Amino acid sequence: MDFVCPGDPAVWDGRHFGPCFADLVLGLAGNAIAAAAVVYLFIAKWNAPRAQNARRGLAEKLFVFGVAGFAACLSLVGLTMLVKKKFEGKDVEDYELSFMCSQFITWMSVSIVCVSGDWFEIIYNPIMCFCWILKILLEIPHLQYKLTVLKAVASLMEIISFCTATTFGLFVIVAAVVSQSGNRRKVNSIEAPLILNEEKAECEITNMVKDHTLWELLTFKFVNPMMDTGITRQLDFTDLLELPAELRATSCYDRLLSCWTAEYQNHHNDSSLLRAMFCSYGWTYLRLGLLKVLNDSISFISPLLLNKFIRFLQQGSGGMDGYILAISLGLTSIIKSILDSQYSFRLAKLKLMLRSSIMGIVYRKCLCLSLAERSRFSEGEIQTFMSVDADRTINLCNSLHDGWSLPLQIGVALYLLYTQVNYAFLSGLAITIILIPVNKWISTRIAGATEKMMKQKDRRISCAGELLAHIRTVKMYSWEKLFTERLVERRESEVHHLAIRKYLDAWCVYFWATTPTLFSLSTFSIFAIMGHTLDAATVFTCVALFNTLISPLNSFPWVINGMIDAIISSRRLSNYLSTPEHHSSELTASTDLLKHQFKRYTEVIHNPMTFVLQNVCCSWSSSSVAEPNIVLRDISLQLQKGLFIAIVGEVGSGKSSLLNSVIGETHVVGGSISSCGSIAYVPQVPWILSGSLRDNILLGKEFDPRRYKEVLQACALDVDISAMTGGDMSYIGEKGTNLSGGQRARLALARALYQNSDVYLFDDILSAVDSQVASWILEKAIMGPQLMQKTRLLSTHNLQAISVADMIVVMANGLVKWFGTLEAFLATSYSRISKPDSSSPTSFTVSVKDKTPIVSCELKTDVIHEDDSGVAYEEQNEQVEAEARKEGRVELSVYKKYATFAGWSIVVLIFLSAFLMQASRNGNDLWLTYWVDTSTGTNNTSFYLIILATFGIINSLFTLGRAFSFAFGGLRAAIRVHASLLENIISAPVCFFDRNPSGRILNRLSSDLYTVDDSLPFILNIFVANFFSLLGTLVVLSYSQVSFLLILLPLWLIYRKLQFYYRSTSREVRRLDSVARSPIYSSFTETLDGSSTIRAFQKEGFFLERFIQHVTLYQKTSYSELVASLWLSLRLQLLAGFIILFIATMAAVTFHSSSLVNLGTPGLVGLALSYAAPVVSLLNGFLTTFTETEKEMISVERVAENSRDLNLRREAGRQKGGLSLFM
Repeated sequence: MDFVCPGDPAVWDGRHFGPCFADLVLGLAGNAIAAAAVVYLFIAKWNAPRAQNARRGLAEKLFVFGVAGFAACLSLVGLTMLVKKKFEGKDVEDYELSFMCSQFITWMSVSIVCVSGDWFEIIYNPIMCFCWILKILLEIPHLQYKLTVLKAVASLMEIISFCTATTFGLFVIVAAVVSQSGNRRKVNSIEAPLILNEEKAECEITNMVKDHTLWELLTFKFVNPMMDTGITRQLDFTDLLELPAELRATSCYDRLLSCWTAEYQNHHNDSSLLRAMFCSYGWTYLRLGLLKVLNDSISFISPLLLNKFIRFLQQGSGGMDGYILAISLGLTSIIKSILDSQYSFRLAKLKLMLRSSIMGIVYRKCLCLSLAERSRFSEGEIQTFMSVDADRTINLCNSLHDGWSLPLQIGVALYLLYTQVNYAFLSGLAITIILIPVNKWISTRIAGATEKMMKQKDRRISCAGELLAHIRTVKMYSWEKLFTERLVERRESEVHHLAIRKYLDAWCVYFWATTPTLFSLSTFSIFAIMGHTLDAATVFTCVALFNTLISPLNSFPWVINGMIDAIISSRRLSNYLSTPEHHSSELTASTDLLKHQFKRYTEVIHNPMTFVLQNVCCSWSSSSVAEPNIVLRDISLQLQKGLFIAIVGEVGSGKSSLLNSVIGETHVVGGSISSCGSIAYVPQVPWILSGSLRDNILLGKEFDPRRYKEVLQACALDVDISAMTGGDMSYIGEKGTNLSGGQRARLALARALYQNSDVYLFDDILSAVDSQVASWILEKAIMGPQLMQKTRLLSTHNLQAISVADMIVVMANGLVKWFGTLEAFLATSYSRISKPDSSSPTSFTVSVKDKTPIVSCELKTDVIHEDDSGVAYEEQNEQVEAEARKEGRVELSVYKKYATFAGWSIVVLIFLSAFLMQASRNGNDLWLTYWVDTSTGTNNTSFYLIILATFGIINSLFTLGRAFSFAFGGLRAAIRVHASLLENIISAPVCFFDRNPSGRILNRLSSDLYTVDDSLPFILNIFVANFFSLLGTLVVLSYSQVSFLLILLPLWLIYRKLQFYYRSTSREVRRLDSVARSPIYSSFTETLDGSSTIRAFQKEGFFLERFIQHVTLYQKTSYSELVASLWLSLRLQLLAGFIILFIATMAAVTFHSSSLVNLGTPGLVGLALSYAAPVVSLLNGFLTTFTETEKEMISVERVAENSRDLNLRREAGRQKGGLSLFM
């Protein structure tokens, strides 16, 4: 390039890009690409048919045209000045003219496009959005050269031009995304039942974004009504923000399901959930990367401006340079604040979409897995998929972008350090490189400990689920101690791996926290030893860069851990989702999933056979087992329509397995099974939903009063209902715990009868009722007019049922020993069946005349009341308590309770070590300031270095103490919280379990306990560090710049107002979030228990819709919480930008006017500005982590509230007598 740039370094001059290369290659390239894109899109739109453009407001059009026109005028002025200098004979290079000319052409083309309404949308095209980002990135080296070499006034035009381009590009990108997210979306048929008025709701969702101005969307002002409500009264679900169309659970679920289906069809057992996630949301995620690049790039402008500003103060020159630089520092902070909030908002929205998608497909898989295939996973493991693995997988969204962004930030920061201290920074880099394999080894060990911990957690949750499912039996036989020991044993194994992870995390915290201090210590030491003199500009530019390095260096190991956790969880989910599905499920994408096909024809065809089994061999083992345990062998049956078939045999002969094979719940090892018509199935252990009795019978079917009455009478439920306070609307506890065994069996029978199916399968239902009720059910229900023409299969030992059967199947050892009519059966030896009251305990003869008299039972007319519309209604008698939700701030007693769990001595040690750690760090920076302000040579270098090293060592020791004391305290608290919760649950009276669904209790033992184990100590650690960092920053700012005290009180009042405004709302939203989360797990637990019944009735769609309703509500609370937190974050960052602007302006005024009192040396001003820069993150981090700590502390509050309620119940039970504990 010598012929183009004679006498100038073409690319690199040893410290930065050459001016020729920056202007001619980078700057001109960016302008050329943007101008070419405008021309291309103009031609493409000219030739394309006219389409209706998005509606743009007048203010938006004026703003866009105004910014483009201003930039064009600015470029024209710059070009004119260069041409004038050229004619005057001054030194003006051709590459400068080329760059400015291309700048003018680009902005003029954009301005021309903005004038025409037909082509205005060109600037919002995704291609143009990409070009603007690329143009800004290419101009950064050019701006960096101007700020480094020229005076501020001389580079004023470049600064304004860059800020204008950044503002224009940011505005266009945000407006394009906002307009795209407001596109109309049609609500599908699954989602329609979730809203009262489909068209109205769709219109509201479509226009929701359009109702807000761009200013409201950029500043999150649209959340203000919810915030106002939050400070006046307790929030309810109706007060939350409406969900945007793209966040609705159904659309998210459908999007990921289609991609996962394609992934499974292409890869089968090697399917990857991560590939499906990328297929559905990959491009949206990659586009966010462009916004992150721009955000990260702008973050490095502040150190350059800071360097220029301190050198201005050192020179003591007058002019406007100081004011320009001060304003530039504030403007840079404001732009970065907007970029930060928008990136975080769109990334969090993407995570919400992925979370609801994964929850949906995990629940769908639960509906589609047969019992045989589900045997590969424990119940606790499946629940962990929903409660833990889903959240860990979506955290990959943060980790992937951070995975490339953080190394890039570290690299740029190191380069800028090189421009300040030459090769002295390599000493700090060496320390960082040495720690990389150490951190990698620690991360690997953490991953291994996490995987083992999750396995033990699965075992513990599975055991807890078993305990809650059979709590009545456990208490009846006083097995509490036995189950407690089992749970404690599993918890100890889990805690062992948790402890390994905690202490490894402590080493990570130590290395991450001390790395910046060691970096600065080694860098300045080597720089001074090399004979260079430290000045304020160099030191505090480096300090600002060190502060910039803190976040990437501290976050990178966490990013690695997050990636590892996400990959492990995604593999677990992929393995679960790749399991072969139930053959006849209505949600199954393909029926040809197994080698031996299972056929079910849902419509009755002209076929005299209802079931055809040909040489069937079945196993309860999964299809993945090499040698399955066969439970049915060589079964060949052809069952005709309309017959009543009794299946008899000894206990364990295979009767229930035969029925389960008919509905596809076993693994068909050989042969084939086909069925015709819809099926109703009544299992031996009835499955009861938590809800009203009527809801259990209807099971999503339309209410028919006449048929409903007939079903109640046939099942002998009328007398039971008449005795209930709420009639058929009485609330039934989870699993029917407040019903007797016979009532549960008859309720399950009534559900089957009401469905009006073609085939009925009854698994020994008569054994749960007495002989009189059994006779009534047999005559009125099984043999009654409603089922007379239906095909009925009954596995039974009831003699009366056998005596009226059309056909009899005799089972023994998994084989069909005999099959035929009743008359032929009586003539065989199989008719001699065990009878307990016979004088010969081995046999008795079945007689057709052996019939028990049937007791008459009439339906009570007052059981069901009908209104004028003919729909039965009775006021519901709530027997299950609504989940408790506290109001207001988290009480101080909750924090004391957690401190008691951790140990007060540990708490004191944590706070003391954190305080001394921050004090030593502030002392290190103050000593540096003293050094650069007082040292005039290199004679005393060793003295300054010894003191500096002493501060570094002290800081390192206290950092180590804080890390390990926090790990120990968090581990102790986790152990004690679980022990307290388990003790209170295991000793609770049974009425507590009647009033609280097991899913809600299991939520305490899984999600809430996971928060206490992991999330709460993590966020609490960050909060304590932020608190002392903010305290140290305020002290140093007040010391170094006395003028800061003038705004300290107003800032504190504003800050206090913001935190009060935010906390009042965020607390209630988090509590609503916890309340909305519990029904998800309760519904999931119920579905796990009754999945075979749901599939037999083919009600998967109904239960999926119900689950989607729960997820939608959960999504709504999470979205409201997200927007509220970003509302706060943006305002705090803007407040920090004002602090930077104030300090810089006051310093510029002081040094510009000699009549004013000098408010500090250049070193102190540099220290103040370097401390003011991270205030952006410290203010936001302090309040955010404080609020997050308060939110996470709600889990402790819920556990403590649970324990307090249980103690009160037990005390009341003791006053009434010991037996009341079980009532």
